[in-house]
This record gives sequence, C-alpha cells and structure tokens, in this order.
Amino acid sequence: MIDIKMLERKAEGGPSYLETYRQSLVNRGSSTDVLDQILELNKRRKELITQAEQAKSKQNKVSGEIAQLKRAQQDASSLIAEMGTLSAQVKEMEASAAKADEEVQGLLMTIPNHPRAEVPVGASADDNKLVSTWGEPKKFAFKPKEHWEIGEKLGIIDFERAGKVTGARFSFLKGAAARLERALMQFMMDTHSNEGGYTEMIPPFIVNSNSLTGTGNFPKFKEDVFHLEGSDYYLIPTAEVPVTNYYNNELLSEADLPQMFCAYSPCFRSEAGSHGRDTKGLIRQHQFNKVELMIFAHPEKSNELHEKLTSDAEKILQRLELPYRRMLLCTGDMGFGSAKTYDLEVWLPGQNAFREISSCSNFEDFQARRANIRFRPANGKPQFVHTLNGSGLAVGRTLLAILENYQHEDGSVAVPKVLAPYMGGLHEIR
Repeated sequence: MIDIKMLERKAEGGPSYLETYRQSLVNRGSSTDVLDQILELNKRRKELITQAEQAKSKQNKVSGEIAQLKRAQQDASSLIAEMGTLSAQVKEMEASAAKADEEVQGLLMTIPNHPRAEVPVGASADDNKLVSTWGEPKKFAFKPKEHWEIGEKLGIIDFERAGKVTGARFSFLKGAAARLERALMQFMMDTHSNEGGYTEMIPPFIVNSNSLTGTGNFPKFKEDVFHLEGSDYYLIPTAEVPVTNYYNNELLSEADLPQMFCAYSPCFRSEAGSHGRDTKGLIRQHQFNKVELMIFAHPEKSNELHEKLTSDAEKILQRLELPYRRMLLCTGDMGFGSAKTYDLEVWLPGQNAFREISSCSNFEDFQARRANIRFRPANGKPQFVHTLNGSGLAVGRTLLAILENYQHEDGSVAVPKVLAPYMGGLHEIR
C-alpha cells in the first residue's frame, strides 16, 4: 500500500514522489486517473476536518457566552438554537470526512507498488532482462516428449480420471510420480532449513479476507481465489498469504530481524482469465504443491536479502541439474505488490522453451503497511518491515521439469542423483 503522505510530500531539489509514482503507473501500463481522485478526496477530507475544528472552536466560545447570559438571567435561546444547528453541521462534516477517508483508503488498496529504479521499463514479458543462465540444455537424439505424454505413458499421471472426479485442471499422481512429488517437497524443505537458515513452517491452508488484503490479493484479485461459501474463509493461493500475516498487526524488535521461513503448502487458484492457456499437463492447475520462502527484513537489508532468497531458490535447480535462467521482470510484467521481481525459468525440452518455476519478489513496505507489520529500531520510532518471498520451488513444475529433462527414448525417466535417497534408492522410473 502506498503512503498517502508520500504522495502529498513537496519536492525537495528534484521530482516529487508523486511525479515519480505517476510515471511508474504509466510504466506499468496503468491509468493515473485514480491518483487525482485520491488526492482530491484527501484534500476534501482535510478541508472537512478543518471546518469541523473551526466550528467546534466556535461552539466552545459561544458556550461560554451562553453560560454568562444564563448567569445574568438573560435570554440565550437564539444562541442555543444556533449552536444546535452548528452541532448538527459538525456531525455531518465529521461523517463526510470519515466517508472520504474510507474512500481514500479503499482506493489506495487498488494501486500497485512503486518499482525500484533498477527495474527495466517495458510493456510485457518480451521486455524482461536476462540476468544470468545456468546449465546447458541437453541435446536429445530423439524428439523429446512433453511431460504429460511421459506421465500418461508410464501410468504415473492421470488427468482423465481427475477430470471425472473433480474437473479440468486437476490430476492424480500415482506410484513413482506421487513419490517423486513427496521427495521434492522434503528435499526442498531440508535444503532450505538445513542450509539456508529458514525455519520450517506448515501454515493454515485456509485464511480470512483480512489476510488476503494484507498481501495485496484483495480487493483487486478477489476472483482468483476459491471462497468457502457462507464464511469469511478462502483457500490459499500460496503460502505467502498465511506466512506474511503471521506477524499481522505486530511490533517486532530490530533484533528480531530478519525472520526467515520456508513453508510447504498446497495452493489453490481459480486461474481466472487464463482460458485456453496451458490446458494440458501440470503447468496451470487449480491445485498444486509449493515450497515458499518468506523473509521479514530490515529496510536497509531487503535488497541484499532479495539476492539471497533468489539464490536459495536457484540452489534447488542446480542440485537437480536443471538448466534455467534468471530474468529481471520489467514494469509491465511484474506483480501488483512487487517493487522488484526475479523470475527463475526452467528449461523444458518437450516444449522447447523456458518456463517460470519461481518468482522471487521484494515488496519493500507495501504488504507490511497493509498488514501493519512494524519493528522498533534501537533508537527511533517504529517502522514498517520489508517483506520478501519466492517459490523455493513450485513442486509440480519441478516434477514436470524432471520428467522432460531426464527422459529416455524408451519412455523411462532417470531420477536426479540428489533425490535417490528420498526415493528409496530408485534411480529410474519405468
């Protein structure tokens, strides 16, 4: 959430925050009209508060005059009537000011974060910046198959029966695929907790609307989540939501920072607006597993910790020997709440393309302001923490990347060496 005080702050020797933020909206491809609406409403709110305070001051003054008249046994009825009218006007002004404030806060909830200066300006994924690559895509002596073909041929992924049981974009994982999914979860959690310094967490898989507002999912992306009818409960789209809100409305000490968690959870997404995209396979499912990395950081350390978090996600891909690239997202492709995002894209030979497997973002104080998560410096007033998160990794997409990268011409699939201990010594899926 953007600080209204920053939008109203006067420029000091350079462009104002309002000017740079307005340009950032243009760079994101968003309308700037809402900014003028917010500022006009807030100006009106302040005017109403000033008028109410002036009226109250007059009330206090005239109340003294009324008291003097009464003591002198003189008629004060006209002043009493005037004050009755003024009192009603004060109540009306205060109610209007409160309504304007509510509208301002509501509109502030709908505008995106301010991208960091180093984020490239662009309109779409075509304008993202390649930061680095790792590994060489394997050259196959045959035309590599897509993961869904491999899984169905091996009898370890069943989309048809999942469609019968639930509907489109669900799957059954069976046998070696189910074990591989479980192995990946444990491998990721072990690596992040034992080596990365993250505390393991399994959060609630259902949250309330306040938590979704805190992370920026509500009100703008309400259609993307599954609602449990008749309640204020929603299935989580990612562990980011419950873990970010772990410290909702709390004040931490400076010594508490950073707080780092790795959280396993299933994720549930309606995939609204994605009709016709990735309808086959595991890429875009309504339900999938993920290991999330989450950091609550001191503002001075968040950029440094963003690099660490991204590197920690990369470590999983490196251990699995899956070729990937790191992309810095441009203004037009980054998420609503992000100030800076790296996407890790894994190579899928069956698709002959790189596909996103992790998105690692620094939200700075955008989420913390919405969820009221602050810390108290050793000397100074409380400040909002910076929040960061990223997939470490999306488990289903990692599984499909293994199927495609480790496939053999006869349809079998090798198991990555690092996963063999988690697979009971199984080295090949046939």
